[in-house]
Amino acid sequence: MIVLEYIGVIILGYLIGSIPFGVIIGRLTRGIDVRDYGSGSMGMTNVLRTVGAKAGVLVFVADMAKGAVAVAFAWLILGSGYGLVAGGAAAVIGHSWPIYIGFRGGRGITTGFGALLVMSWPVGLISFAIFLAVVGLSRYVSLGSMLAALAVLVFMIPFVVLDVEPFAYLVYGIIVVPLIIFRHRGNIQRLLSGTEPKIGSSRTIR
Repeated sequence: MIVLEYIGVIILGYLIGSIPFGVIIGRLTRGIDVRDYGSGSMGMTNVLRTVGAKAGVLVFVADMAKGAVAVAFAWLILGSGYGLVAGGAAAVIGHSWPIYIGFRGGRGITTGFGALLVMSWPVGLISFAIFLAVVGLSRYVSLGSMLAALAVLVFMIPFVVLDVEPFAYLVYGIIVVPLIIFRHRGNIQRLLSGTEPKIGSSRTIR
């Protein structure tokens, strides 16, 4: 029975994560598929560049809610621990490879952040503060996103060692952080070559 519950949580988390809010908002506001512009992602940063600030903020909130809702459902079905990890990780995978729109999604950072906030809000807030600091100093959203993701692992370890958080939440970081870094592989190449657009830049890339 518990196996079926885990399968159900994973499927539900994936389907929730697959909801393409960036694409939906782009089509409703500008009649475009945001994946055809800029970085080709449906995430907040690309929506911000291609549609506008209000749409970008709306997508940020909606994508974050996907991760939070997936974890909340997992808690209702399985309780704490690995059930939450399964739901949150599945939502990130769904956002990255959404079944509804041909498996072309986003980078997973915002959905992963929403899931993390429900599981461990202190680590979530620390990683978000690092994101804001890096973006503020460098104006590279991608760099801030990756360093914030890595910070989840760095700061979750002492929380687990001190028994503040369960080991399962560290497993969440071990699963999700490499996935987020992998989804940013194009950004890494552009950062190394000096062609990655900074926030506020109107430059588009594909």
